[in-house]
Amino acid sequence: MPTATGRPSLDAIARKWSDLAQRRLDYYVELYRSGRWRHYYTEETLALRMLDVIKAARAWAELGPARQDARPGKDDLRPAA
Repeated sequence: MPTATGRPSLDAIARKWSDLAQRRLDYYVELYRSGRWRHYYTEETLALRMLDVIKAARAWAELGPARQDARPGKDDLRPAA
């Protein structure tokens, strides 16, 4: 599907969200390793938050352009009608 001039492709958008989710995961890992999480969360709250962050990072990684092998290429497309 061609994109209009000046508009980012859906792959570029998915890549940006995936990068953001990964940065968020990296932040929470560093928060845990440094022990600063104790200032902001209880152990249970942090565990629940980390599960959500990991789940989001995995979901966006699956949607990113790295999974292009599952998508049909130009050679796989047939003309309509």
